[in-house]
Amino acid sequence: MTAVDGPARSLPAERPVLVPFPVVDEVTRHCLRKEEPETIHIEIRLPGRPDPARLRRAFTDALRRHPRAQVRQAPGPWYRRRYFWELTEEPDPGVDVMTVPAPEPGALERARERCLASAPPLSASPPVRLELVEDPERPGGTALFLTVNHTALDGPACLRVLATAAELYGGRADAPAAPLVRTAPGDRAAAAPGPSPWAPAARVAHGAPSGRQGNDMLVADLAVPRRPPGAAYTVNDQLLVATALMIARWNQEHGAPPRPMRITMPVDDRPRGAAMPIGNGTRLVEVPFTVAELASGERGAAARDPDAMGELLRRTADRTRALKAVSGPQLGYGAALLTAPVVPVAWRAAVTRGLRRATGPWTSTTLLSNIGRIPYALDFGDAGRADAVWFSAPARMPRGLNVTTASTAGRLHLTLRWSTALLAQRDGARLLELFERCLDATEIATTGNGGATEGGPG
Repeated sequence: MTAVDGPARSLPAERPVLVPFPVVDEVTRHCLRKEEPETIHIEIRLPGRPDPARLRRAFTDALRRHPRAQVRQAPGPWYRRRYFWELTEEPDPGVDVMTVPAPEPGALERARERCLASAPPLSASPPVRLELVEDPERPGGTALFLTVNHTALDGPACLRVLATAAELYGGRADAPAAPLVRTAPGDRAAAAPGPSPWAPAARVAHGAPSGRQGNDMLVADLAVPRRPPGAAYTVNDQLLVATALMIARWNQEHGAPPRPMRITMPVDDRPRGAAMPIGNGTRLVEVPFTVAELASGERGAAARDPDAMGELLRRTADRTRALKAVSGPQLGYGAALLTAPVVPVAWRAAVTRGLRRATGPWTSTTLLSNIGRIPYALDFGDAGRADAVWFSAPARMPRGLNVTTASTAGRLHLTLRWSTALLAQRDGARLLELFERCLDATEIATTGNGGATEGGPG
């Protein structure tokens, strides 16, 4: 998702600065549906309570320091050839960028529901909203909830804005930790071939009807999975395998025939410093799994066979390593061609929506977005450092299920988010149970050749 930054500090008041929609923003804008709001949810737990007025000032100043985060969609005639973002110096009149809801039972659940229920409109700047919520699970603790319109910004970019807000609030510089480097084994063979990209991927089997529209989610706090010293795979690879086996088991329980699987994985190569490009800055790759590989992995997990599980993890590691090494357009060359401004954008929107419906059977099975270790301290001074961070991204049909993970304070923070047209709350609870079992099963693998450290975003 091509990120385009605006000027470093000030913006001219007499002529608005216009930034053309990058490819990802335009495709997302074409496919918006009121029934499935395009929201990102970020949830940060703090041991203390920040002062609301100071936090509001810090967050507003952080938006000023990252001008590309403070945008609205510029108006234009129907025959225009591009959408444009209009950068603003301040939040638009009437836009309250931060709210403090009254304490109530189930405050965290209500805040999550608000994050999923509606996206900040693209017609008003900025397309983000921050809530400061008292944490009923921890006396004196609070949670920050950021709701983001994903058409404009992605999770890592918004986390950078929150890190700047923490710096301004706490008065301490928050230089990001150096990224963990994956050490490529010197003697590994080329990645094993996966299923044909033309074969329709497995779908997540339908659960119980929920009777309502939109998204729902569950969050969990888990142990980071262990790996043997010198393992040839990363935690990211373990998460991919656990996600694939979770869906394979779920589908088996619901009578779906075995099919090859493809898991979409965002890859983010942006620097994490204060100059990080803001916007939608990740590219998407698809990690494939054959029916035979999934069956072998299931047997290995059931029999606690370290060799079978280790082979599946190493195959996955080879594929993810190869995919990350290849550069290209964020959504592929087809999307880049589809968004070329040669005809009115309204015509391209109609074509894009039609192609999305037509290619539904070839959509990947699910999406796993692993933010990895949070690179910022997120130190809010008197309110303390963040000790838990959850993310979630929109779960639109036909995929209908997303898995998002991040780790901080030595824990893995998992979010399952799904379309209520596909699953109900009890289905999500069952999937969470399966995921925990499958993730635990990845810890039985033998040591592979070569070395690796924990994977970053993906």
